[in-house]
Amino acid sequence: MRMMLRAVMDTEAANEAARTGAIFDISRGLVDSLNAEAAYFVADGGQRSCVVIFDMQDSSQMPAICEPLFQGAKAKITLSPCMNLEDLQKGLAQVQSNPT
Repeated sequence: MRMMLRAVMDTEAANEAARTGAIFDISRGLVDSLNAEAAYFVADGGQRSCVVIFDMQDSSQMPAICEPLFQGAKAKITLSPCMNLEDLQKGLAQVQSNPT
């Protein structure tokens, strides 16, 4: 299932990770391990943040995905199923063919 991971990093923990170079290693490891469809790194509310779109095969992957961000940047993480335009079109077609 296509998922969107949003991580907002604790400022002090992320500052320390930036000073040591660990923040790049954490980010690169996340993108590589997830074979991410897309990854964006932004400032959100004045905090380092990222949004990563990837395919999650099983919910048992959640600890391996989240722990590096929890431990390395004290991140607050949100995982949400998401759709691209093709998925939305497919879903809306199903709704139209099965009106309630």
